[in-house]
Amino acid sequence: MRWTMAGFYVAAGIAHLVVPDKLLAITPSWVPFAPQVILVTGLCELAGAVALVTRPFRRWAGVALAAYAICVWPANFKHAIEGIDLPYIANSWLYHGPRLAFQPVLVWWALFSAEIIDWP
Repeated sequence: MRWTMAGFYVAAGIAHLVVPDKLLAITPSWVPFAPQVILVTGLCELAGAVALVTRPFRRWAGVALAAYAICVWPANFKHAIEGIDLPYIANSWLYHGPRLAFQPVLVWWALFSAEIIDWP
């Protein structure tokens, strides 16, 4: 599970760096310095992915990635509510509904993968 999550965060981090304009479209307007935030979060996703699979940094990465999943939830809501088209992502509640509901699972997954929690 740890390596799968790290793979997802590597892909997301690369997307933040390669196509930041697409992610800017779903960034809430109240986020200050949004282009810079997207750049920094991309770098943080890459660092978090590496740290998650590196024993000395695993716990830090789990907490950071869990917090990150909570922090990006507003962008997912904006994406869903405003129906913003993004390449390779369906603009349908068949995508958005499960995606929004899955966000707490990402928080758990990060904490579980970092061995911070052991449930279940």
